[in-house]
Amino acid sequence: MQPYTFTVDEADIQELQRRLAMTRWPEPLPGVSDWSKGVPVDQARVWAQELCDLDWRSLQEELNAFPQFLARIDGESIHVIHVRSGRADAVPLLLLHGWPGTVLELIDLIVPLSAPQSERDPAFHVVIPSHPGVGLSGPTTQPGWGVDRTARAYATVMDELGYTGYLVQGGDHGAVLAPHLGRVDPDHVRGIHVNAATIGFIPMGPPDERTMAELTPVEQRRLAAIGAFMTDGNGYSVIQSTRPQTIGYGLEDSPAALLTWIVEKAQAWTHDPAALNDRHYRDRHLGNVLLYWLTRTATSAANNVYAEYGEMFADPNAFTNSGVPTAVIAFAEDPSIRRFAEGSNTIMRWTDVESGGHFAALEQPDQLIEDLRSFARELATAASPGSTARDG
Repeated sequence: MQPYTFTVDEADIQELQRRLAMTRWPEPLPGVSDWSKGVPVDQARVWAQELCDLDWRSLQEELNAFPQFLARIDGESIHVIHVRSGRADAVPLLLLHGWPGTVLELIDLIVPLSAPQSERDPAFHVVIPSHPGVGLSGPTTQPGWGVDRTARAYATVMDELGYTGYLVQGGDHGAVLAPHLGRVDPDHVRGIHVNAATIGFIPMGPPDERTMAELTPVEQRRLAAIGAFMTDGNGYSVIQSTRPQTIGYGLEDSPAALLTWIVEKAQAWTHDPAALNDRHYRDRHLGNVLLYWLTRTATSAANNVYAEYGEMFADPNAFTNSGVPTAVIAFAEDPSIRRFAEGSNTIMRWTDVESGGHFAALEQPDQLIEDLRSFARELATAASPGSTARDG
């Protein structure tokens, strides 16, 4: 692993601002004043101005305050943030972001996880990779960077860092990768904690009549949300899964296209609309846009995160239960349903929350952290004397 420093070329910022200033904005659709057909033009203009004004120097300093590395694994560069706790009893923790996030989605968790204020709270050595082909890892140069290959690369990262046992936490795409870490590295993964979990945690087809009759009100609501998503909210996934190269032309040539592609999801997947008025919350999403723009990874992200899922679905062993203890925190916008998750996961802990959304590390960080800590405590209690559950 080679030390890495995030450096922004001011000329790239000026080019971004120039392109935004030259945007040929569409006319608002007649009779549409909300987000039902996409980002309203007036809102897009506001977000574009905020992207122009984003304090990229502060963002650069914030990232560089943490130790960063580029790991060369399986022919690709993988960017890694690695922060060791000062606590002797700290547990190694691999944190995995989702889409359309980057490592910026998770950096607010680093300090409370690695240096908790209370000695009673578990401490963690925090490892946050940028997924291959996403953000600071840069575009991938080889095909085949799906879930299995990525999970194996992360197992190698943890091994090279010297961790003989570790926990994995992931949301969204990270919640697909995390259980697979348990399958490819079961001797070292001690526990899996997920939020915004979908694949492997929801029905992959219509439930039978008997199951439908047994669903609780919460499960019925989540199943209905899955149906609504598949009919009205899944277009972005279909195009990225099937034509990542085509969508990439717009996302990498037009900052307005990239911005609205991501902001539309920020709005749709945020549970509390007031969060979108919070300066820090908005700036984190704008920072994600900036990282995708500067690294030119929108195309490879679409391919590696979505198009490569097809390979996983074709693998009959892709959803084998690893036996690794697993915890799920299901926020209000999450569709996870326990009865469908238990077939391919060893559920040790399940927490339903009535607030929060897809971007839990940004919208509900305290609840996410506390649930992860509680899971770590339960694992430590369950571990027998001499166990390596806290190795590293």
